[in-house]
Amino acid sequence: MKKVIVTGATGMVGKGILLECLDHKEISEVLVIGRKSAGISHQKIKGVDSQ
Repeated sequence: MKKVIVTGATGMVGKGILLECLDHKEISEVLVIGRKSAGISHQKIKGVDSQ
């Protein structure tokens, strides 16, 4: 299983990448790093917000 780090998940491209990662069966965890919450709740997401 793979773990992925996504930065900028609140933008158009970053959000698209985040959604694809959540749907991919080989990805077990997604670390989202950003200034604000991505607004998505999912069991794979581990978030780090600066606020």
